[in-house]
Amino acid sequence: MESNVTSTSESITSVMSAGGRPPGSRREIKIIDTTLRDAHQSLWATRMRTEHIVSMASDFDKVGFEQVDLVAPIQFDVAVRYLKEDPWERVRLAHEHAPHTTFRALIRSRNIAAFDFLADDVIEAWVENLYANGFRVIGSFDGLNDVDNIVPGLLRAKELGASTFGAVSFSESPVHTDELFVAKAIELIEKADVDAIMLKDAGGLLTPDRIRTLVPALKDVIGDRPLEIHSHCLTGLAPLVYLEAVELGADALHLSIAPLANGNAQPATQGVVHDLRALGYTVHVDDARIETISEKLTEIAETEGKPVGQPVAYNGLHYMHQLPGGMLSNFHSQLATAGLSDRYDELLLETARVRSELAYPIMITPFAQFVGTQAVMNVITGERYKLVPNEIKKYVLGYYGKLLAAIDPAIREKIIANGASNIALEPAPIEPMLPALRKLHPDEDMDLLLLRAMFAGSQVNEMKKTVAAGGNPDEIYKPILGLIKSLYAKSPTGTQTLTTTDLQIILDKGDSEDAA
Repeated sequence: MESNVTSTSESITSVMSAGGRPPGSRREIKIIDTTLRDAHQSLWATRMRTEHIVSMASDFDKVGFEQVDLVAPIQFDVAVRYLKEDPWERVRLAHEHAPHTTFRALIRSRNIAAFDFLADDVIEAWVENLYANGFRVIGSFDGLNDVDNIVPGLLRAKELGASTFGAVSFSESPVHTDELFVAKAIELIEKADVDAIMLKDAGGLLTPDRIRTLVPALKDVIGDRPLEIHSHCLTGLAPLVYLEAVELGADALHLSIAPLANGNAQPATQGVVHDLRALGYTVHVDDARIETISEKLTEIAETEGKPVGQPVAYNGLHYMHQLPGGMLSNFHSQLATAGLSDRYDELLLETARVRSELAYPIMITPFAQFVGTQAVMNVITGERYKLVPNEIKKYVLGYYGKLLAAIDPAIREKIIANGASNIALEPAPIEPMLPALRKLHPDEDMDLLLLRAMFAGSQVNEMKKTVAAGGNPDEIYKPILGLIKSLYAKSPTGTQTLTTTDLQIILDKGDSEDAA
């Protein structure tokens, strides 16, 4: 029988240069689509609206993806706080318009969309509500790879009948060894009996060299459970990493449809599928449907002025600070406000130093924000750890889980001394939240109560008000304004008329010389 894994002497380059392999001569590779979740999170600041998703849902339903990633906590956060949309209604509409699609949901540890941990009753109700609203694949990750933080939610999902996946969160540091990741995969299987393991590389840090040792090590311990590979194109290496992973036995790849791919997002479905087939693998997706979705995404981007993903050059500096792209732009802004724009490189070095001193947390939410904020304070004040955010003190005290290494005692002492005095040295048990929320909002269903557990103040009320009024006008009129701009731009001179049932817009673009 032919091995599913290529020999070390048979590189992808040599296979391709020799004309590839016969089509369908090797095993099937499953595709997990991320366009509707992580792709727009990475490229559009999570600003894909419900109407966008609904407009493409019927095509997604016919592509043949193994699963379609639809929500993580940030999709709820942005929907409530910025788009003023009901995220649970989005979930229901997606399932309604794509009834044959297996949508999946991702949970972030025990804090979901908050920074601090939430009560156990909220975590359990969140899982139950995901299942009640149609999700049959539910997974979870923890930024410290503290499996105990995510086991209860995964077990509840399995009790309900969902298929589950546990994420092994990848990072590069002296403590993030292959042995650690293997141990965490075993722990996920033994404690939560997950149905699949997801190698989650949110920082786009995986390299072909690292994947050659890590994938075989994981495959050796997970049995017949599928191994999924999830990365980002931040260093330009992810497409090659994916192909190497498949050659070494990976079963499923997380891809997004261009133009909502590359850059900060996942590799493009179109290119990777083409390469997989050239290597002889079977991939059951409908290329024509993917092209239809691609055209719709292009139209949305052009109409609303949204960016599209572009391949990026290799950037070795990324391995030093490991910061997400969005935080880099925030750093520029913060330093400019403080009149310290010339200290940007110093800030990146300080970020790397703080991370090493704090036992190498993975630079994803919320830990990227914790480390980045401390680094900014260190640079701006000129004295390291003189000002300490509450979250940093809680982090070193174990509020967010077990650290992977010890923190230098002198630095730990300074953080505790300079942090807020009202933060207890031992985290107290978190009291149930739902009874009090039910008492405050007796007429609201679980959808809204869970949102209130996550979002403080008036944010949920503002969302409810906007939904009741017919939607957020800032978002509703974006397609119309985009169309008007497009018409104006395409016509050098003359008159363009846009007519609907009860509205007529006339664009009169005179000759540029006359206008001057």
